[in-house]
Amino acid sequence: MFSSHAGLALLISAALLAPPAFGSSVHETSTTSHTRSSHKLSHSRHKSHRQRGQQAIEPERVSEIQDALIHAHYLTGDASGKWDATTIAAMQKYQADHGWQTKLTPDSRALKSLGLGPDYSDAINAKGSNFSAPTTGGDAPTTQTAGFTAGSGVKQ
Repeated sequence: MFSSHAGLALLISAALLAPPAFGSSVHETSTTSHTRSSHKLSHSRHKSHRQRGQQAIEPERVSEIQDALIHAHYLTGDASGKWDATTIAAMQKYQADHGWQTKLTPDSRALKSLGLGPDYSDAINAKGSNFSAPTTGGDAPTTQTAGFTAGSGVKQ
C-alpha cells in the first residue's frame, strides 16, 4: 500500500512540475518576425483590393438587355452594346416598377421577366422530355388500394 501512495505522489509531482503543453508560447527571432509581418501586411493589402464577382457585362449581353428594355418601352433608340447611364437608369426604373431592388443592376428576376433568363433547351434532360402530369391512381390493383385505404383509416 505504501508503494502505491508513493507512486501516486511521484506522478502528481511530475505533472505539477512539467511545463504546460498548451500554455507555452513560441517566440520568433526579430528577423523572421519582421519578414513575416511585412509579408502579411503586403499580402492582406493585396487581398483586400481584389475585386470579386462579375466586373463587366459583355457587349452582346448588354445589347440583349437593351433590346428587351426597348421592347418593354423603358428605353428608346437602338441597342449600343454599352452599359451606359441611360441603360442603367432604364433597368433601375424597370426593376423599381416591379418592386425589385434597384441598387444592383441587373436583377436576375428582371432579366427573367424580360425574357433573358437561362435557356435550358440544350439541357440533357430537356431533349425529348415529356413533362406531362402523372397519371391518376386508377391503375393500381384493388388489393393494394383496399389495403392502403384500410390502413389509412379513411372511410370512403
